[in-house]
Amino acid sequence: MKDDNQENRPRMRYFRYAVFSLAALLVVSLGFAFSPAEPPAPAEPPFSEQAREAALNEALELRSAALELGAADAGSNAGAPAEEPMTQVVTLLTIQARALLLPGSQPSAEAPGPTSAPASAAGVPPTAAPPPSSPPVVTVADFAASLAASGRQRLKDAETADGGMARLLAGAGTAQLLAAERLGAAGSLEAEAQGTESHDATVPAPACPATPSAAGSASTSPPTGASLGTALVAAAGAELETAYGYQAALTRLPPEAVRPASEFLAQHQDLAVHAEEYGRTHCATLLPQPPGYVLDQGFLDAPAAGLAGLEADTLPLYGDVVALADGATRAWALAALQDAARRAQHWGADTSPLPGLVLDEGQLPPLPQ
Repeated sequence: MKDDNQENRPRMRYFRYAVFSLAALLVVSLGFAFSPAEPPAPAEPPFSEQAREAALNEALELRSAALELGAADAGSNAGAPAEEPMTQVVTLLTIQARALLLPGSQPSAEAPGPTSAPASAAGVPPTAAPPPSSPPVVTVADFAASLAASGRQRLKDAETADGGMARLLAGAGTAQLLAAERLGAAGSLEAEAQGTESHDATVPAPACPATPSAAGSASTSPPTGASLGTALVAAAGAELETAYGYQAALTRLPPEAVRPASEFLAQHQDLAVHAEEYGRTHCATLLPQPPGYVLDQGFLDAPAAGLAGLEADTLPLYGDVVALADGATRAWALAALQDAARRAQHWGADTSPLPGLVLDEGQLPPLPQ
């Protein structure tokens, strides 16, 4: 009996060790199971949102610099007119910032700046990169250079952004380049912007059916291709009408205005051809060219102002094409939008803070204090 007890003691000891080990393992397992998992990393915002936020923050920074320069200029030029160029730039940047600001949101202190490179052929979306640091603005020339650089960045982002955001960025970038030119930037808008003729070779061959159906035109929600085709047809018609206006104005303009008007006429004739080519690419039904257009007496009496109005009327049409198109068609429309804004400014048109958009400032959210 005594020998049996001595043999059972090691067995009980091993059994206790096994029970304690299983209990410890269970406790550790439960601890891992109930410990809070690390939250997943926040998803990267879409490229269009990154572009909007970068444009907003840069507009606010430029606005602050313009306010400082305007205050310094006002102090050294007492009695100067109220509408100084820097005051106009402050107004422009204020409206742009309000248009870029989402209702109820606050601009971030450090917003990621989107890269200007478009998506790769493999479909990889562009990634964010911090904006390059720039030296502090100390002179009007420095400010004009920074404003022009911002305008070019907005236009690069417009090549890749979603439709509505691309239109907004294109308008902001175009207006900033125009304002930089008025302030005396080293490079003019004409040199900065690509000419529309550089996109001639990019018009792809039409891929439309032999007999296109007209059913889509009666639909309340036409496909994107049909909507883009309609926008291109409208742009082509506006170019033909504007070219007609230039032909009528050439004999009524002062001698010093005839040469630029002749150059602008040739540009409009080329733009009409290109718009029709892109329209055919997107299966649009082109309208026959009318034999002429009606010009009122006000246009004949003041042809420069009339040309300014015709140029300004083409801006929202190219904004439509930018919003609806992509690829080569959007690149062409972006260049055409910039050229149209530059021509409108040449004739004295009051260009919008966002050329290409029909803007209702009363509907824009106010800037945060």
